[in-house]
Amino acid sequence: MSTKGNWSPPAVSGRLFTLGLVASWYSSNIGVLLLNKYLLSNYGFKYPIFLTMCHMTACSLLSYVAIAWMRVVPMQAVRSRLQFAKIVTLSLVFCGSVVSGNVSLKYLPVSFNQAVGATTPFFTAVFAYIMTVKREAWITYVTLIPVVAGVIIASGGEPSFHLFGFIMCIGATAARALKSVLQGILLSSEGEKLNSMNLLLYMAPIAVVLLLPATLVMEQNVVGITLALAREDIKIIWYLLFNSALAYFVNLTNFLVTKHTSALTLQVLGNAKGAVAVVVSILIFKNPVTVTGMFGYTITVIGVILYSEAKKRNK
Repeated sequence: MSTKGNWSPPAVSGRLFTLGLVASWYSSNIGVLLLNKYLLSNYGFKYPIFLTMCHMTACSLLSYVAIAWMRVVPMQAVRSRLQFAKIVTLSLVFCGSVVSGNVSLKYLPVSFNQAVGATTPFFTAVFAYIMTVKREAWITYVTLIPVVAGVIIASGGEPSFHLFGFIMCIGATAARALKSVLQGILLSSEGEKLNSMNLLLYMAPIAVVLLLPATLVMEQNVVGITLALAREDIKIIWYLLFNSALAYFVNLTNFLVTKHTSALTLQVLGNAKGAVAVVVSILIFKNPVTVTGMFGYTITVIGVILYSEAKKRNK
């Protein structure tokens, strides 16, 4: 009998492929977060709406290339005006989430931004409770206590705390949770379900249309300012192009990791990713941290892990 078993070349190459996907997912997620922070805070490019519009433009173009030309997934058609209206609604919430998140990075360190972002399960549970008849087991709601308590503790111990940045970060986290719940409600029928790649293909161009007037009104002459910056330092163009491409690869690798592992694996990896992003950002930006702040973040992460376990056991 052969002892090679699980270590056959196809199995090994499959594991290596999955590891490569996970590494790409981590790199793109953490990379876009750190580059956003660098551009909006350290570099001095103070235009979060325009930056988000660049992201959405790249997502529109690269989604079309990936689906229509490279056929990464089959293209799914929008079947009705009602379905299109639902996608527009999701896109509006999606825009609010990304813009608010980028605005918060102007004022908050990445470490605190990630601590607040870890409370997504709390907002998801609240919106699901309000908007659907779905109720979780009581133990699931109990696990949300450390999720919220940890952020309260971290806020008190954050030396770089900024109220407006904090409000924007909370708004981004709540909007991310709202989109998740809305997506489950609005695109729940079999004829309307879209995989995440096709949903991005339709949402991203709508987001560009929504963000364009906001950019023109709230960030006037941003294109002229960017071109003036480019004449002094051409690197700003490369930063924006690379950052926008990374924003798309976050979505692509997210889809591929889920496809080749599972949604649960992605959830576990996401919890770890937040901690890795915190450590890397502190090493790069050298923002001050306190024992109280790190203690609060740790409590939040433990709460998120307990919440995930409780949901899994009560399915």
